[in-house]
Amino acid sequence: MIYLDSAATTLQKPPAVARAMAEAVGTMTSPGRGNYGPSSRASRTLLALREKAAELFGMSRPEQVVLTHNATHGLNLAVKTMVRPGARVLLSGWEHNAVTRPLATIPGVRVRTVEAPLFRPKQFLEDLDRKLREGTDGVICTHVSNVFGYILPVDEIAARCRAASVPLLVDASQSAGVLPISMDDWGADFVAMPGHKGLYGPQGTGLLLVRDTALPLLEGGTGSQSRLQTMPDFLPDRLEAGTHNIPGAAGLLAGLRFVEKTGPSAILRHERALLARAAAGLVRLPGVTVYRAEDPGCQCGVLSFRAKGRDPGALADALADRGIAVRSGLHCAPLAHASAGTEGEGTVRVSFSAFNTAWEVDRFLERMAGLV
Repeated sequence: MIYLDSAATTLQKPPAVARAMAEAVGTMTSPGRGNYGPSSRASRTLLALREKAAELFGMSRPEQVVLTHNATHGLNLAVKTMVRPGARVLLSGWEHNAVTRPLATIPGVRVRTVEAPLFRPKQFLEDLDRKLREGTDGVICTHVSNVFGYILPVDEIAARCRAASVPLLVDASQSAGVLPISMDDWGADFVAMPGHKGLYGPQGTGLLLVRDTALPLLEGGTGSQSRLQTMPDFLPDRLEAGTHNIPGAAGLLAGLRFVEKTGPSAILRHERALLARAAAGLVRLPGVTVYRAEDPGCQCGVLSFRAKGRDPGALADALADRGIAVRSGLHCAPLAHASAGTEGEGTVRVSFSAFNTAWEVDRFLERMAGLV
């Protein structure tokens, strides 16, 4: 099988990830619950993970790195802390359901989106400026669209939020491990990311970078301040109730070390080269529409397309029958499709990782040529 669905989950992992998880299963218990060897090893692993994440993502304090089950968990923590009932919230227009569904549960929230065409960051910033002047209580923005690979101008968005003293939440689900992220430079209140995508960790892991604090979604044991019947008021304990996923944390630490050693910029160059190769082949096929940025700097890792007269789901199924794994439909992001005019049937999406090759892209294009 040729796997081209890394925007959902990277399937090919560095071998060190599985080794670290296997070692953790046999040698580590719960951190902070004892002074014996297996517990202490778990504590050291968690600390190493926090320190490595803080180093990679521009944070001054490792305790601001909170472990989550996935990006959705982190986004729920962030949204339900930052957005109060009746608040005015400004979205990028490319957000995932992991943002919009939590917002829908908060009473009286008034949501507006920044109106701008796909791959037009200048127009995006112009409308953002207008809507910030009109007033908002918070901005939530994806770094990269999971549908189109569109890189939003987060550096500029963050600067505008700082100038206006508006809280900012960034969804880094598609950018972590590929694009530069600096929590301190952005001045963001929250940055959420999964472990199982561009960080090459296992499923069931994620990180939430927290500037100050957040409201817990769970209460329970933390191994600290056990006499209190409220959660501790300090990070990371305040947001990490119960037993940690230590094998997952060990695997994620190995994934972060792989990203650091390989270099996010090198991974980005590789993914962009594959994306350009796939786009160039697809546009030559009859009836195929490719959603590609004119400026390569506006896109990374993810490419959507449609074929005239072909249902995206049926086309993805046909590719699967021919050994090509892609994703089709709305990709859990109907707002992004509405912004791009593809909300009817969605798109077929191919997405790349550090482990994909030009040969695989060429095989995908061969199979596509036989289907349109």
